[in-house]
Amino acid sequence: MSSRREGGGGGGGGQSSHSNDSIYRIPPYYYIHVLDHNSNVTRVAVGPQTYIRQDHERVLFAPQNMITVPPRHYCIIENPVQRDADGAAVIDQNGQVKLCHADSEIRFAQDPFPLYPGESLKQQITALKIVPANSALRLRAVLDFEAETKQKFVAGDEWLFEGPGTYIPKKEVLVDETIRATVIKPNQAIKLRARKETKDRGGSDRVTGEEWLVKKVGAYLPGAYEEVVGVVNAYVLTDKEALHVRATRTYKDDKDVVRKNGEEWLITMEDTDAHIPNVHEEVVGVVKITTLTNRQYCVILDPVGADGKPQLGQKKLVKGEKSFFLLPGEKLENGIQGVYVLGEDEGLILRAQEAFKDEQAADKQRQPGDRWMIRGPKEYVPCVEVEVVCKRKAIPLDENEGIYVRDTKTGKVRAVTGVTYMLNQDEELWAKELPPAVEKLLQSMKDPLADRSDRSGPPEIQLREKTRVVTFRVPHNAVVQIYDYKEKKARVVFGPELVMLGPDEQFTQLSLSGGKPKRPNVIKSLCLLLGPDFCTDIITIETADHARLQLQLSYNWHFALVKKDNEAGTKLFSVPDFIGDACKAIASRIRGAVAGVQFDDFHKNSAKIIRASVFGFDDKNKVREKFTFPQNLLVITSIDIQSVEPVDQRTRDSLMKSVQLAIEITTNSQEAAARHEAERLEQEAKGRLERQKILDEAEAEKARKELLELQAYSAAVESTGQAKAEAQSRAEAQKIDGEAAVDQARLKSEAAKIEAESELERLTRAREAETKYIKDQNELEITKSKQMADIETDKFKNMVAAIGADTIKSIAVAGPEMQVKLLQSLGIKSTLITDGTSPINLFNTANGLLGALEPPKKRSKGKIDDESSDDE
Repeated sequence: MSSRREGGGGGGGGQSSHSNDSIYRIPPYYYIHVLDHNSNVTRVAVGPQTYIRQDHERVLFAPQNMITVPPRHYCIIENPVQRDADGAAVIDQNGQVKLCHADSEIRFAQDPFPLYPGESLKQQITALKIVPANSALRLRAVLDFEAETKQKFVAGDEWLFEGPGTYIPKKEVLVDETIRATVIKPNQAIKLRARKETKDRGGSDRVTGEEWLVKKVGAYLPGAYEEVVGVVNAYVLTDKEALHVRATRTYKDDKDVVRKNGEEWLITMEDTDAHIPNVHEEVVGVVKITTLTNRQYCVILDPVGADGKPQLGQKKLVKGEKSFFLLPGEKLENGIQGVYVLGEDEGLILRAQEAFKDEQAADKQRQPGDRWMIRGPKEYVPCVEVEVVCKRKAIPLDENEGIYVRDTKTGKVRAVTGVTYMLNQDEELWAKELPPAVEKLLQSMKDPLADRSDRSGPPEIQLREKTRVVTFRVPHNAVVQIYDYKEKKARVVFGPELVMLGPDEQFTQLSLSGGKPKRPNVIKSLCLLLGPDFCTDIITIETADHARLQLQLSYNWHFALVKKDNEAGTKLFSVPDFIGDACKAIASRIRGAVAGVQFDDFHKNSAKIIRASVFGFDDKNKVREKFTFPQNLLVITSIDIQSVEPVDQRTRDSLMKSVQLAIEITTNSQEAAARHEAERLEQEAKGRLERQKILDEAEAEKARKELLELQAYSAAVESTGQAKAEAQSRAEAQKIDGEAAVDQARLKSEAAKIEAESELERLTRAREAETKYIKDQNELEITKSKQMADIETDKFKNMVAAIGADTIKSIAVAGPEMQVKLLQSLGIKSTLITDGTSPINLFNTANGLLGALEPPKKRSKGKIDDESSDDE
């Protein structure tokens, strides 16, 4: 419909098939546009009517619905028709309606109306906007106009239409947006900013860009030139938390205190329970309370003075017990620190940071850099001028323990052993460095004596504490050489002994040959074993007939010490590798001796040749017993030839054949001797066996004789015992039967007695119970009768008291008096004679004679019961 209306307003663009019709039936509330070709004027034809089109006319569109605006709705018409004071459309001299071009008209609820030529529906029919409570429409004037309230608006002005209400639109006003109220909760505020100069709802003037807070709880609707920056939540303060705030510009706070730009302060619970930061305040953070116990203290850097300003570069000591907040600019030097509690074996090294008087040392003047020591037992809290360098603890040392101490003033190093020692302010522990090889030997857990031949893998390492005095246990029959580089002299220590190195002393390390054949620098050791011990070596020799042999020799050795003194010990260490030197010297002698001997001779007399070559001959042409090295007092006492193996294969084969032949001969001779011995032993064994058989048979006959005698004796004993046992058993049986009969009779009499006594007791108790029952029953009957009599007596007394004595008397005499009066009224006078034994009731007689004046009334059951009871 809207497209047709807009087309109809165009004047010629909406032709249809109806334009050629001559007759148009226009229903009510319909209209058409008719174009007059003669005058080029378009007019409106409104129904109801039947329109007959002329030849010079053309209907632009079929009948269309008029625009109907329901209540509380509106529409906007573009290029509206001009109207006069009466509301009629203005028509020019040509008959064309005049339009307000480039203008708009808002039409509200009214009678249906058509669109004149040139008019168009700019906005469809729209419901009027309802503005609820706590909301508003921001309106902006697009044209200058004067409102109904005589208020003038200029284009660009903005204002609010606040609800609740229905907004009536105007063509001069544009709706920019819908504003909803912001709900301010407790401990909340909203931050507002002025978009241009205005007055807030409190009547305060605001300039463009100014920000302020609204803290009133409830719904707040911003003004036309106000915008909500955000909701500011309050910081809830407790006794454990405070708020650190910084001013972003100079202003007056809520307490009329002038805050400078950049000023910082602390807001605690004493100031307010909850704080909403001002627009010119910046929350730096929440400060936790600092709590010190009676065993704690802290040092505050740059403390705030009495004037509220930080004292830069100063310190403040605070001791517990205390709780406080760090003010802006303050910080703890090393956090919360514990009070130094010193025992008897503890101390503190202190250093002065600045000059001051030490109150704990009788006001002694301390200069910057001074170091001193305080000892326990005591508690100590350092003042701000003092720095605690370190805490010292006494080091307990046994007689065999020690530490290296260096004086920091002189640099002198000394060893302290065997006492409990605490370093003073001018001393420190000194770490003694040792050569890596010596360090490795000290850290290994191997015993120099027991593990001297152990070559299995890396030893277990135990790290050494370098400030401790280096100790080494010299085993028995061993010696250690220690050289003092400061005194430039050596000392020798014989075991068993514990060696403790001084600060300038070092061990003399031994590097000995080892392995088979001997290789240099295989064995590392700190101590020299004095022996006796042995070493094994493999050497290669060559005989006179060029047979090369490989010998494995073992030498027994020891050091020949007359007395264990420093001079003898120095000789022991004069040869660095005594094993290598001794093996080389012995090998050279053997090679020289064997070089002039044939293989067969050497094979037969190898031991003699080798011993003679090594030990030599004495004056009596006998082989000596030992071979001595005078340089280091080493003595070789014996040589053991463990193996002789030819190096050449042919020599090895021939030697093998001769050895096998000798073994075979020896084996055959031993086999024959063993066979002869076995035959001899077999004959001797057979003789011993025959003799043993004869002895065994004789012993068996003797045992059989003893067996038969024992069997006869046992048979006699068995027969006698059986008869005796049967007689005794019969006697015992009869005795038992008699005793059982006696016991049975006694038990029966006791049972009868018990039964009679129990029956008598039962009857007695039954009679007593029955008697008691009858007695109780009689007592109950007597009590019941007595109570019933009392009840009847009380009942009669109550009845008599209730009726009264006079009433009872009147009731008793009322009947006879009435009868007497009746008889008197009849005037009868008679005499009745009786025997005096049978009384005659004259009253009843009178009743019989006269007849009852009233019929007798039926007596109730209660009265009959009363009469019967009275008769009884």
